[in-house]
Amino acid sequence: MTDRQQDRRRYAVHMANTLWSLAKRPLAIGGVLTAQMVQTIQRPGLESFTDQDPSGVFGDSDKPTLRMIIIGDSTVTAPGVEPLDACWSRRTALSFTDRYRVDLVSFAVGGSKIADVRDHQIHRAIVAGGDIAIVCVGGNDALRGTPISRFETAYDDMLRPLVAAFPAVAVCGVGDLGTIPRLPAMARGVARVRARAVDHAIGRVAARHDVPKSRAWGPEFETFETDADVWAGDLFHASAVGHAMYADAAIPLVEGALRRSGFAQSGSCESSP
Repeated sequence: MTDRQQDRRRYAVHMANTLWSLAKRPLAIGGVLTAQMVQTIQRPGLESFTDQDPSGVFGDSDKPTLRMIIIGDSTVTAPGVEPLDACWSRRTALSFTDRYRVDLVSFAVGGSKIADVRDHQIHRAIVAGGDIAIVCVGGNDALRGTPISRFETAYDDMLRPLVAAFPAVAVCGVGDLGTIPRLPAMARGVARVRARAVDHAIGRVAARHDVPKSRAWGPEFETFETDADVWAGDLFHASAVGHAMYADAAIPLVEGALRRSGFAQSGSCESSP
């Protein structure tokens, strides 16, 4: 074996040991991914979008009211989605207007992690009241390195009062964040692993509280890796095309949650703020 071959072998062993060390240390993985995220956010030459508020009233006033409360992150605030009616939450609300007058109220804030939702959005949602609460959070925790055990505990702390306060609750899963085009190549594999771990944590908490969770992984989502049209101009958030896919998962999720609560048979609970 030549000196160069030996050097290459030593380097390969070194890299394998380094990666294994990172795999055993979630905080280290989070640190690597967080550094890559900073680089991603500061990347010049790409469009930048702000939060949008999908709240609104949809449908005829002579129909019974369905009040939807949504909390979470930019998956709800839909940066870069045009028109706003194309975002998944409004698509979901509009899908029920054949039966209800839908009052959609969002307290979501872009960039929120689970601790932000627990500490700042839950109270507002409970005070507002409604027939169903929908939670969509976890992506930022996956990308910013929140330890999975801490995330799961905070998610449980967030979900428990919602279940006590609302007749129906539904939660959204976290899909494959490794498909985000704006992420550097080095970060995509870690983002994929972290996203699946967060999605599994959400599933465990939802199961403990008997709350339905949307499907977020599977062949139907492979388009996010193959079709540039599903991404907004910032190459980080989903476009109207991507939100149509989100809605395909959210509509049956909400249908199921309402059915389990008995809402579909009894009509609006007419919850008061």
